Amino acid sequence: MSVTTHDIFGSAAGAQPATPGSYGEVPRGFRLPAALRLGPVHLQVADLARSAAFYTETLGLRLIERDAAGAVLGAHGGDLPLVVLHERAGARPAPRRGRTGLFHFAILLPERAALGRFVRHLSEIGAQAGAGDHLVSEALYLQDPDNLGIEVYADRPRDTWKRLGRELMMATDPVDMAGLVRAAGDEPWTGMPAGTTIGHLHLHVGDLAAASAFYHGALGFDRMVWQYPGALFLAAGGYHHHLGTNTWAGSGAAAPAADEAQLLEWTIELPDPASLLAVTESLGLAGHEAEASTSAQGSVGVAVRDPWGTRLRLQIAAPRGG
Repeated sequence: MSVTTHDIFGSAAGAQPATPGSYGEVPRGFRLPAALRLGPVHLQVADLARSAAFYTETLGLRLIERDAAGAVLGAHGGDLPLVVLHERAGARPAPRRGRTGLFHFAILLPERAALGRFVRHLSEIGAQAGAGDHLVSEALYLQDPDNLGIEVYADRPRDTWKRLGRELMMATDPVDMAGLVRAAGDEPWTGMPAGTTIGHLHLHVGDLAAASAFYHGALGFDRMVWQYPGALFLAAGGYHHHLGTNTWAGSGAAAPAADEAQLLEWTIELPDPASLLAVTESLGLAGHEAEASTSAQGSVGVAVRDPWGTRLRLQIAAPRGG
């Protein structure tokens, strides 16, 4: 959805630097810790071999582990899982409209030059991608073979971000592609580099007020952007967004059917057991029961579903190396 700076903020007169603590709406109760980070996304796909080829060859992830039922992928130079594929043979492609759940998951590159190299890589292999300059970041958009949405992006330095009042300024302006390619220099694209992470999730929801009540009031994210048409962006630690929610799928959007490609689960990693206990209690007080859950890697946590059935796993972060 293309919504320019002018569409949202007009002339943007009165814009101020977004210095730490000057923007965002804090929840009344529990607040997620600034040290929060996102863990792997789990996707249901129709053909594991086809999807593994796309995620390694087009997207540039590294295959960490694979068996008959699924595959784990991450960046080069480390073993941190970013994307976990689960095969459901013959699953129908995700429809472009009419479903809650995944709009896209977003892979954050560590620097602008890496995004420029990715742009050049996509051009060399003839892959199609959309693009958006979001003021706080620059992004490319792709669809995987099952029509699941993917963003690949790089952040702008935080000291360049702007706000109007308490709201962080975000939009979808044209991207300076030539500038991105120049930033890449002469280095070739060799895949997703070390330091690549899951930067954010963006979900279709049925109602923004209900999304705010769950993700802001109960889960504890700060509200960051709320004037973007049909969308609400939330984060911890002053980030522009760890989570986007929108109603662009339509008021009658239903949850994905069991035999459709879809997001099965996304992950929030918390810094310590006290944070996990506090967020579990906050969800319970708001009427959302979180159940104990152990990941395939043995991480103990809890899982909860949002009002539209999208599953979120919360766990204590393991130390990251490499």
